[in-house]
Amino acid sequence: MFESQLSRKFKGKKVKISFKDYNPPSSLSPIRRTPEIEPQETLLDSFAQKKEEELGLSEKRFEVPLSRKTLFGFWSFVIILILILLGKTFQFQIIEGQNFSAQAQENKFIFYSIKAERGVIYDRNFNQLVFNEPIFDFVLDTRELPKEETEKVRILEEISKIIKEDFDNLEKKIKESNSAEVLISKNLDHQTLIILETRIKEFPGFRIEKSSIRDYTGGNYFSHLIGYIGKISAEEQKTDPEIYSIFDYVGKDSLEKSYEVILRKNPGKLKIERDAKGNIISKEIFKYPQSGKSLVLWLDSEFQKKVYEELERGLKAVGLKKGAAVALDPKTGGVLTLVSLPSFDNNIFSKEISQEEWLELEEDPLKPFFNRVISGEYPVGSTIKPLLASSALEEKIITPEKEIYDQGFIEVPHRYNPEIVYRYEDWKAHGWTDMRKAIAESCNVYFYYIGGGYGDQEGLGPSKIKKYLELFGWGSLTQVDLPGEEKGLIPDPVWKKSYFERPEDQIWRDGDSYNLSIGQGYIKVTPLQVATGFAALANGGKLLKPQIVQKVIDSEKNLIEEIQPEILRENFIKPENLQVAREGMREAVIYGSAVLLNDLPVKAAAKTGTAEIWKKGEKLYDTWITVFAPYENPQIVLTLMMEDVRDLSTLTVLPVAKEILNWYFAREHNF
Repeated sequence: MFESQLSRKFKGKKVKISFKDYNPPSSLSPIRRTPEIEPQETLLDSFAQKKEEELGLSEKRFEVPLSRKTLFGFWSFVIILILILLGKTFQFQIIEGQNFSAQAQENKFIFYSIKAERGVIYDRNFNQLVFNEPIFDFVLDTRELPKEETEKVRILEEISKIIKEDFDNLEKKIKESNSAEVLISKNLDHQTLIILETRIKEFPGFRIEKSSIRDYTGGNYFSHLIGYIGKISAEEQKTDPEIYSIFDYVGKDSLEKSYEVILRKNPGKLKIERDAKGNIISKEIFKYPQSGKSLVLWLDSEFQKKVYEELERGLKAVGLKKGAAVALDPKTGGVLTLVSLPSFDNNIFSKEISQEEWLELEEDPLKPFFNRVISGEYPVGSTIKPLLASSALEEKIITPEKEIYDQGFIEVPHRYNPEIVYRYEDWKAHGWTDMRKAIAESCNVYFYYIGGGYGDQEGLGPSKIKKYLELFGWGSLTQVDLPGEEKGLIPDPVWKKSYFERPEDQIWRDGDSYNLSIGQGYIKVTPLQVATGFAALANGGKLLKPQIVQKVIDSEKNLIEEIQPEILRENFIKPENLQVAREGMREAVIYGSAVLLNDLPVKAAAKTGTAEIWKKGEKLYDTWITVFAPYENPQIVLTLMMEDVRDLSTLTVLPVAKEILNWYFAREHNF
């Protein structure tokens, strides 16, 4: 009560009350006393009152509570701020946590590739045809370059002087790289390597890496067979980024390409741990490197060199440069030799070949990169005749003993105008001729009869000719283990109708059948297809897949896989019908078109062929020979072809075949 009264009376004033002399009376009536007020308090109260009046303030205003709107805004701001902080925490920890963790790990650990060796290649006698020659490359990890631009430029200028490369080119190479690691210089020369090794610590991010290049023994002798390697493309690298780096080289042609997965190395990984300042804490081999597996071929390297040299010599003797040779083992399908001329030295790809050098080879009209054995498509001429003879016997349209009179030509009148007569020539008049003689002497008229039909003699016709030639492997891929094979062409009425645009050109005429019967006209066959077909004739009717590689081995020459012979088809022609064709080929060596081979160390059977072609208005010839020997138990089927022969009066393929087979059997049987 007393306090409330004081509060009302002296409200807003500072009052000092002393109770030192106060003695409360016995009654309960209040005693009024005048409070003691200090002078300065009076002065201050007056001053405060005056200020309130000047500013329009009142004591009451200071006691008004905050409005709900203000409080709501304040707490809303606090809640939003907390939600933002929680959201960012969720984003960094949950959503992007793995990315940040990976970046942290990446900054902490660096993985370097540990090089391994690519597999090598041996011939059948384990003569090594491909070696890995050690080299040293100069590599940059751009993540390790200094961040300061001036320091980075200083280092690059020093590097450009040492490796003798223009600074702008070096800088451009680094900027245009799609990877953190950049190959600065490949295959350092000895002097540059020594300088860099002594100063490598001055150049952060740069390192010297041991690598290897291919050294191909013999170069030109084996280039179409073995191929070469080249710098990996971005697309190739993406096929297996765990195996390949942007610095790798991969197979670009022939065996190097078709056996890339087997030959390629499997690199290891070195894990380097660093602290926050980039200092190396530890090194650990994260994955051990594995060398590629190696190949053992059916090829005999000495035989390959002999065939190459003899074919090149034979071509040069008649002013030619283009030819092909292939030999098969008729029991396994193994490729004993494969030569395409002109050739090229595949060692040029082990160094940095310039664009000008590449274009010079690529645009060479002789096409040295072109593998004529598997990709060249040619008319085969009379080489077709033994296969056609066995097909006619299989169809029972003629017997081996039936004789046909050959006067040197046949004449066929136009079907609508008898006054028009077409003549189909033979190279000479053979007189009365049976099947064996027709093969031995390469009688065209006989095969006009049994191929296209003439007089009362029924012919096979184009559809059956196509059927049987395809059974012998012509007109389709042989499936050889090399890239770039062409399948050739066996024409028939269906093909002609779809190929030509003008209706008059779409008609299959009698002349088309007669031309096909002697291997002329639209027919196109590769030398490998010819050898494959004759291997089936030689071995009694088994069409084998030609195979370059015989075995896969490891770096210690331990056997990993032996590739078994593969029969594509068999029993498509009776052995007795094939035997007649074989006998005709044997007679060709005894007294016929291949008599030059009659004095070989072993008995042989052969068929020659001459196909007429026109190039730029000039009549030329592709000349062929296919031989198998020994006759009773064939070990080899050899096919040779010379392209664009101008003068048939000179002997071409026969002398070459003789030299090759003399050498082969003299060595094999120690004659």
